[in-house]
Amino acid sequence: MIEAEKLTKYYEKVAAIEDVSFTVEKGEIVGFLGPNGAGKTTTMRILTGFLPPSSGTARVAGYDILTNSLQVRRRIGYLPEAVPLYTDMKVAAYLEFVAEVKGLERRERRRSVGQIMEKCRIVDVQRMLIGSLSRGYRQRVGIAQALLNNPEVLILDEPTVGLDPQQIIEIRQLIKELSGQSTIILSTHILPEVSMVCQRVIIINDGHIIAVDTPENLTARLQSSAKLLLTVDGPVGQVEEALAQLPGVLRVEPKDESRDATVSFVVESERSSDLRRDVARLIVDRGWGLLELRPADMTLEEIFIRLVTEEHQEVQG
Repeated sequence: MIEAEKLTKYYEKVAAIEDVSFTVEKGEIVGFLGPNGAGKTTTMRILTGFLPPSSGTARVAGYDILTNSLQVRRRIGYLPEAVPLYTDMKVAAYLEFVAEVKGLERRERRRSVGQIMEKCRIVDVQRMLIGSLSRGYRQRVGIAQALLNNPEVLILDEPTVGLDPQQIIEIRQLIKELSGQSTIILSTHILPEVSMVCQRVIIINDGHIIAVDTPENLTARLQSSAKLLLTVDGPVGQVEEALAQLPGVLRVEPKDESRDATVSFVVESERSSDLRRDVARLIVDRGWGLLELRPADMTLEEIFIRLVTEEHQEVQG
């Protein structure tokens, strides 16, 4: 559905992105992940035809972004980080205006606007001025305008930035609901967002792609040991000492102790070992309370830091 091939963009002599290549399959939700200034927005603008690359090319739904840019734009819905909303217009009027700009016929416009407002759950604010809406509702209107041409590809640039926790949950749920209808690229620097929404991740740093894979595969590749997280109701020192003496345990790290005398530990062992039964048996035999026991895989934050650190070491080396 999307094929980027050695995309490079220079601003004078500074490379914003360099040799960026990746593919996104039909129906996927892919997270485009990186810190601010990594090259995410530049890549998104190139894919949508708003910015020409200095070299390289890309294809969207089989159309080249350089030689068939009009066909590409017809197949893409785009939510930029700064949503271009007309705050003095009412929601329904704005969406009908956007639908007209996108070339929808009058009858089709009204039907499409009605369906999109229902899908994005903004029917109840359709007669309100956009300027009077909350940030969360404005984002919904922004996503609605991106969906008006029934796009094969939906590109969302930082869709939850600046939202409160409840609004973030609502926008994430909306994105998940859209996954069966469009191929989605979600550009963000918020790592937990990718874990909750995306099937694969593309990690970019300093204008270079440093990883393309599923979060699970990245964890398996980078995590050299197995980790368990457990919460125990018992004496901290004795619990820690007992856990450390279990065969196969490499390290025991106490976490925050709560007010009710429970404490959490991370137990690290060889990657091939599974100590859950041994740990549970130990806690029960000692008469302590086992409140939680689960695997503690690397978070995306840890994966990202590890990959960026390795890249810097390679560059310096």
